[in-house]
Amino acid sequence: MNFKPPETRPPSSTVTAEKAFSFISKGWREVRSSADADFQLLKNRANSFKNLADRELENFINSASISPFSVPTITASATLNPAPSYEIGFVKKLQPKLSEIRRAYSSPDFKFYSRPQIKIDLSAIKNAIVAGVEDEEEDKRKMFKKWKKVRFKESEREERQFGEFWEPIRTLKLRIRELEHKSSKEIMEEIKNSEFVEKFKSSLKAIYKDPNEPKVVLPLDVPELLACLVRQSSPLLDQLGIRGISDKILESLCSKRKNQIVSRSLPAGDSSILENNNINDELDLRIASVLQSTGHSYEGGFWKHDVSDKKRHVAIVTTASLPWMTGTAVNPLFRAAYLAKSAHQNVTLLVPWLSRSDQELVYPNNLTFSSPEEQESYIRSWLEERVGFKTDFRISFYPGKFSKARRSILPAGDTSQFISSKDADIAILEEPEHLNWYHHGQRWTDKFNHVVGIVHTNYLEYIKREKNGALQAFFVKHINNWVARAYCDKVLRLSAATQDLPKSVVCNVHGVNPKFLKIGEKVAAEKERGDQTFSKGAYFLGKMVWAKGYKELIDLLSKHKKDLDGFNLDVYGNGEDSHEVQSTAERLNLNLNFKKGRDHADDSLQGYKIFINPSVSDVLCTATAEALAMGKFVVCADNPSNDFFRAFPNCLTYTTPEDFVTKVKEAMANEPHPLTLEQRYNLSWEAATQRFMEYSELDKVLNNPGGIYSSKNSNKSLRKSTPMPNLNEMVDGGLAFAHYCLTGNEFLRLCTGAIPGTRDYDKQHCKDLHLMPPQVENPIYGW
Repeated sequence: MNFKPPETRPPSSTVTAEKAFSFISKGWREVRSSADADFQLLKNRANSFKNLADRELENFINSASISPFSVPTITASATLNPAPSYEIGFVKKLQPKLSEIRRAYSSPDFKFYSRPQIKIDLSAIKNAIVAGVEDEEEDKRKMFKKWKKVRFKESEREERQFGEFWEPIRTLKLRIRELEHKSSKEIMEEIKNSEFVEKFKSSLKAIYKDPNEPKVVLPLDVPELLACLVRQSSPLLDQLGIRGISDKILESLCSKRKNQIVSRSLPAGDSSILENNNINDELDLRIASVLQSTGHSYEGGFWKHDVSDKKRHVAIVTTASLPWMTGTAVNPLFRAAYLAKSAHQNVTLLVPWLSRSDQELVYPNNLTFSSPEEQESYIRSWLEERVGFKTDFRISFYPGKFSKARRSILPAGDTSQFISSKDADIAILEEPEHLNWYHHGQRWTDKFNHVVGIVHTNYLEYIKREKNGALQAFFVKHINNWVARAYCDKVLRLSAATQDLPKSVVCNVHGVNPKFLKIGEKVAAEKERGDQTFSKGAYFLGKMVWAKGYKELIDLLSKHKKDLDGFNLDVYGNGEDSHEVQSTAERLNLNLNFKKGRDHADDSLQGYKIFINPSVSDVLCTATAEALAMGKFVVCADNPSNDFFRAFPNCLTYTTPEDFVTKVKEAMANEPHPLTLEQRYNLSWEAATQRFMEYSELDKVLNNPGGIYSSKNSNKSLRKSTPMPNLNEMVDGGLAFAHYCLTGNEFLRLCTGAIPGTRDYDKQHCKDLHLMPPQVENPIYGW
């Protein structure tokens, strides 16, 4: 195929004019053809009418020349009865009139719409026919009169039609002939300058205009960018004691363009927006118009994609997955199910995928999966069995590796890339500090419109128990502040036991499995009937690591072994420290019966009356909430992690080891109180989801899609945008950039405890998750 080079192609205006002329010429040719066909039809009908009239007149003349108007032969009888003399006179008188009619009718100047004024004296014909014709001729006369009436009516109707349409058609043909005589160049010039063509083009644009077509808006120029920078630096200038200088600089930069800043972008007739001539307002409107033309909006961070016309999407990213029965695996799963249950937004749960070797280290009972689809099937069946409804959310996987030193799963590669850009709307980061310790990729607040972090774990408490824990805790505390400030718009802390992070608020946004609430209802019904509800004493359930409360439990029982004589405690759990915990309990001769870990809703655990939880490292113990939901007593430490449970009468908190003994004896001697409807609701996931929507401000985000233009405003007038990022936000962006640079260095990653080779995912992850190799997914063009 042969293409014209760009420099030889005709201008776009010429191409448009040629297309318009072609379209109009085609229409004119069609009108002309139609007019010619109509003229030919009228001509044929006129000739037919003329021929018919000629024939009828000829017949009439012939009939007048024969009997009874002919002169009979003179015979004897004729002399006795001579014929009337008026017959011969009538014929002689009639013939000149008929000749006149034929001459007028045959004249080339004869026109149907101007009927000739020919007066015919029909009284002689009438008298002659009445006087001398026979009955047969009388019938012919009547038929002639009838024919005459019909033909003259048709002639009048054709005359009216012809007179109505003749003049416009004649004018149109004249214009077409004039156009044909003009040269093509003259026609093109006339078309270009024609007001009709301009209106026609405007109408076509209005009809076929793409609603998603961006408006042509010029980008910000250098003076405008400098004005934005100066305005954002005004707090710093004020701190330096140079007050008012920023306003003068702004005025000098924008004074020459004061009347042009917004006129570039705003449509005509929208000058009402500029009633306030303040330079800051004008600059804000100018920035808003540029952003709107790109389809992006500003909402408290850098500029993000505008999703005002779409159904909102929530992505929940967590650090663990079933069958690992930990809080960051179970609670995000329930959150996804109940957020998707409302059907107001699409939900995706992003969980880590471990290779087979890591699965054997993490998942209990040697349970492993050969593919993500197999693990997803296991997760859904486990969840739907407990919530009692069909879940409608998507489960995706990102590469992860298990760290034996930290006893947790760390992401490999950029986790944010596993949420597509079209779905990057709202992100919920379960354990945001954990997810971002070694995050080397796109900033969450850059990709998503709203980012909420939920703090599950008190990492500082765990780290302090390790070697050089105080020093490590110091660095981890500041790193957590760093990543929370750089990567989240809002942070929710499940309890005050966690580190106080920037942009954070304390609220319990976790609920309990509905299955535990049903068990509690069953226990309450048994009490009403007077049946025995609990047949066993006390138990403890949790992952068997020292930091999960086992150290506190052994210390309490060893100090008060005599005070708690005869008190036996069953312990359920598996973990890395299980051998050390059991050997320590045997050495101290404690009444602890160790059993394998199992689901808290297992039938074997429903007969216990008291749940013991001495842990002070938990943020919000899920097992404590589940025990309360089942109607049991809970004996726990007076710690901020248990503040939410204080409102329940079955929660017995202690402050000292002696108080612990008192609470245990109190629980052994009494029966738990049945839960009220309000207490059950406060423990449910419905209530937890409502609290989450309120405290994360997600209800406001979902109900206010935002955007530069208001969709409810019929005139689509420009709405004032939020200001450019202030100094705090610029600092957050700087921290995120510095973090990105540091986590990109493999040496620094290894010095801070990262797993080797986790900056990108490995070949096994590519094979399991069907991913392209990292060097292909993120190529580096350096030549």
